[in-house]
Amino acid sequence: MAQVFSRNADGIARFALGGVLLMTVILCVAGTAWLRSGFANGVGEAIAQPVPFSHKHHVGELGIDCRYCHNGVETSASAGLPATEVCMTCHSQLYTNAAMLAPVRKSLVSGKPLHWQRVNSVPDFVFFNHSIHVAKGVACETCHGEVDEMPLMEKAHSLSMEWCLGCHRDLEPNLRPPQDVFLLHWKPPDDIEDIRRKLVGVLGIHPETMTDCYVCHR
Repeated sequence: MAQVFSRNADGIARFALGGVLLMTVILCVAGTAWLRSGFANGVGEAIAQPVPFSHKHHVGELGIDCRYCHNGVETSASAGLPATEVCMTCHSQLYTNAAMLAPVRKSLVSGKPLHWQRVNSVPDFVFFNHSIHVAKGVACETCHGEVDEMPLMEKAHSLSMEWCLGCHRDLEPNLRPPQDVFLLHWKPPDDIEDIRRKLVGVLGIHPETMTDCYVCHR
């Protein structure tokens, strides 16, 4: 009876299957690395805005509090974006003819709000509430980074499910007294570990439910 396959057929088949398996592993690893890279999640990249607003100048140099522009951060799910009138509180007196502020002046005259581009966002199927995080002692810089050093606002963290779960699984390292959540470059006191343990109880935080699906997906 004639031999259908050559003597090397078995070795070739094994080599081909091994190659397919190796390529599958490489593609999976490469895909995971890509999704976690700044190229995919936008970390560290500034986004073009209708007005080149500098947090470094307004927050770092002038000392303007986060809540002046983001006035919903303590009371609602959204921190809010500043209305044109908020910008013009100062700029009706300062840099009134600056070319970069032309969109602000136009917005005031037309009554049409500026279309700021969102830098930090989560998918629509994720429920995130700014007010509850602030009330429970999670600081702005925990998620948004040190904005007082950003000439243009950029994403400081991926805000991925993995990143958020890391905090929900180990809450205490990111807790601080609620009155300090708006402070940048905050220096914890020597007894911070004891303070954080107490905050869990005082602020009514329930670590045992923090990784339940319904907390973020409702």
